[in-house]
Amino acid sequence: MIDRAHLREIDWVLIGLLLVNSVIGILLIYSASHYQRGNFYVRQVIWLLVSLAVLFLALSIDYKILIGFSPYVYVLFILVLGGLLFFGKGIGGARSWIRVTIFGGQPSELAKVALILVLARIFSEFRRTHLSLDFAALSALVVFVPVVMVGLQPDLGTAISFLSILFGCLVLAGMNKKVLAILLVGTILMSFTGWNFFLKDYQKKRLTTLVNPGQDPRGSGYHILQSKIAIGSGGVAGKGFKKGTQSQLRFLPARHTDFIFSVLGEEFGFLGVFIVFLSYFFFLARLFRSADKSRDRSGIYIVFMTTCLLTFQFLVNVMMIVGLFPITGIPIPLLSYGGSSLLTTYLAVGLVVNVKMRRFVNV
Repeated sequence: MIDRAHLREIDWVLIGLLLVNSVIGILLIYSASHYQRGNFYVRQVIWLLVSLAVLFLALSIDYKILIGFSPYVYVLFILVLGGLLFFGKGIGGARSWIRVTIFGGQPSELAKVALILVLARIFSEFRRTHLSLDFAALSALVVFVPVVMVGLQPDLGTAISFLSILFGCLVLAGMNKKVLAILLVGTILMSFTGWNFFLKDYQKKRLTTLVNPGQDPRGSGYHILQSKIAIGSGGVAGKGFKKGTQSQLRFLPARHTDFIFSVLGEEFGFLGVFIVFLSYFFFLARLFRSADKSRDRSGIYIVFMTTCLLTFQFLVNVMMIVGLFPITGIPIPLLSYGGSSLLTTYLAVGLVVNVKMRRFVNV
């Protein structure tokens, strides 16, 4: 239970911004899918209630206890991710799902929280001014294992998002030029190996289409072209709620998930995009400022890595829908449809609020 002293320290403004952006997401999901079978917006509301309950459950447990159990949780998720390669339900070409009745979930999403906790444990005892090679190698190995497993599903979007967590902890630890050079060389080697041995033909085509989507307008370039048409047609004020032609007439693919921002641009125009951008900016800024409230290293790492993860997913999705980044299947947290993504976001934000509310206890 949360005692009264801790209750007064809860960042209600952050939770309020979390809910505001979630409600915006539900409205966009309703507009994008109200005519489809499946009642996606109803499912999102149910997931929102579940996620809110999980957030307050996370607040009732001291994050120091969660960090203590993080190695066991990390190993558990590694085993689950490994099992998905053989027993996972295939959706969209990736065996990354566990299905229970009408609801499904992606353990790889929740694995992000486990990764944040275990890295916070590793770096909580780090006391050097610059990141050493041994700590960099250890953290890279910890992240590399789930990246490989998720990449083999294959779910490149989720796999890439794990790297933003690694980037966050390395920057905070004081990454020097030597470590940065080694990581860049490693990234180049991994990219070369992935292109030649792991990427499938359709994934390679997505990368080449980024340069010239018009070369295959009915194939690999279709998503980007339809997204640009939808956003451009919205103009300044948009076409109105549930009146977007590209989304309502089903020209725009994945409109309630990966391309939910295209629906926003078409139906609410530049003004709508600006308002949602502003709302999301306040949310991310509030997250980032929470790092100042932490009195211990593990708490600071939790806040910073969570902020890096959510910021990365938001920016990559926005760049993706305007053709500045390959289509990788990375949703916008809170706005895109997806129970696993919503639950993971609420749990991660719950950890941030947990750190802030216990700043006078864990010193």
